[in-house]
Amino acid sequence: MTPLTQDDLPPDAGGWREGDPIGHRRFAAVGTIRLESGQQIPDVRIGYETWGTFDGGNAVLILHALTGDSHVTGPAGPGHPTAGWWDAVVGPGRPIDTDRWYVVAANILGGCQGSTGPSSVAPDGAPWGSRFPELTVRDQVAAEVALADELSIDSWAAVIGGSAGGMRALEWAIEHPQRVQRLLLLASSAQASADQIALSSIQQAAITADQHFAGGDYYLTDHAPNAGLAVARRLAHYSYRSAPEFDQRFGREHQPNRDGGSAPYSVTSYLEHHGVKLARRFDANSYLVLTRAMDSHDVGRGRAGVPAALARITARTAVAGIDSDRLYPLAQQEELAELIPSAGPLAVINSMHGHDGFLIESEQVGRIISDLLGSVVAGR
Repeated sequence: MTPLTQDDLPPDAGGWREGDPIGHRRFAAVGTIRLESGQQIPDVRIGYETWGTFDGGNAVLILHALTGDSHVTGPAGPGHPTAGWWDAVVGPGRPIDTDRWYVVAANILGGCQGSTGPSSVAPDGAPWGSRFPELTVRDQVAAEVALADELSIDSWAAVIGGSAGGMRALEWAIEHPQRVQRLLLLASSAQASADQIALSSIQQAAITADQHFAGGDYYLTDHAPNAGLAVARRLAHYSYRSAPEFDQRFGREHQPNRDGGSAPYSVTSYLEHHGVKLARRFDANSYLVLTRAMDSHDVGRGRAGVPAALARITARTAVAGIDSDRLYPLAQQEELAELIPSAGPLAVINSMHGHDGFLIESEQVGRIISDLLGSVVAGR
């Protein structure tokens, strides 16, 4: 069955829906995905995009972060409300050169930009809603493995991910080492920390406390829980940036209002803008499913601990962190670089932008990627 159309949903619901412009998306039916919990999701569809030409050995998998999607590069337009989130890194002549590499980016399982998620139709013909199963990062990678099989990609020349994408990249390299030649982990970790889970829990509570949440079954009501989603995004965006950046950009400035008086502080207005912006393009239930999957992240679970799990990686690995990242501090990347046998020295990205530095500091990130991919011979 196909996801609901936009006409079936509350008028303020975010996310891509059946009947919306497809844009550059492609779709793959990957069948039933069996989850770690023992549950299964039937008739899974994955939305994805590709760039370049596949020659049998030059495929690069890019894994997006929490609220990212498959639109890694390219302009905004019908079907794509925002421009590519890594435009400066991916494309002809760029560090991930699409004249050389066949680049694949998929929307995550549980997402809302073309892949099966809570707003999709369950086997009984009603929206999954609150019934959508809890996912782990390993479940999401199982769906990506099924996509790779569907695309006849036996081995990735490189798997690249930042933040939540780095979690999935790690799972790829641990669970399927023979299918990953090169690995880049940006601003990520071996397991979710208590601090990260705590921040996540507050965001989840903001959504579930919204008067329009309806226990997760708001799809057939008049409104989506966008106020709660916007608050969740405000907290998340705060954690993605750094205190020095906020001080330099905003200080204690006030945002003038239409009456010429004093409105909220400029930094408050900035966070409110990002909250509303996300609510216009994202689904609240997907936000819950994806953040809870991130909470589950622990490569050592069932593998005799983190060191034993990371020792299974055979891909040539680059690990990078951001010196101002307060959400995924450098100590987490230092652990990865130390415990992955095939990893080089930790690359530190200098940025005042905090966690978002992996998206913003394209020149520094590009150099790391170029060094990693330079030793990969396309076609092998």
